[in-house]
Amino acid sequence: MLPRRTFLRWLPLLAAPVAMLPPSPAAAAGPMTLRLRGTDYLHRWSKDGQHEFTPADQPDLQAWRDMLTINVHRGAATGEQLAEVANRVVGNYQRHGRILRTDSRPRTAQQPAEHFVAAALGDPRFIEAVFARFVLRDGVGLVLVASHREYGAKAGPAASAWLGANGVAMEDALRAWTQWPGAAELDKLPARSA
Repeated sequence: MLPRRTFLRWLPLLAAPVAMLPPSPAAAAGPMTLRLRGTDYLHRWSKDGQHEFTPADQPDLQAWRDMLTINVHRGAATGEQLAEVANRVVGNYQRHGRILRTDSRPRTAQQPAEHFVAAALGDPRFIEAVFARFVLRDGVGLVLVASHREYGAKAGPAASAWLGANGVAMEDALRAWTQWPGAAELDKLPARSA
């Protein structure tokens, strides 16, 4: 595990292209709004426990730059099961990019264990910086993923610059985030918001 804030020294590695699955289809703005770092993210798309949100000026899910995703893992009701989800995500990120940082906070009397991972993902068209926080809420595993993409031939240097300017603040904001919707509320979201 890398120590806190150390992932910034790995920024030059982002210049190398890596593989990733294509993004989801485009959708219109929806009724649920989440806020992170002063930006409102509107619900765009949901399927099988995955819920995607982008800023109002980024409705195209084929060309977004900033996204919040909440993944619901009903099978992760314990700390051990949540750790298994986190380990699977780390493995997936390793297959599609580079891990920049991981961290786990043990369970305390006040809160269950949490996990965090930062990674750089992409393909020849883009580099994506991802920050994922894994938590248990009301007996359900939730993963909040904040992502930022840079597109084009100079995506690596642009992503490195973005991470240098925003990486620590994004991690801190994600760790402090308290706006968690409940799993039942997320289940009510339409497949695509209009």
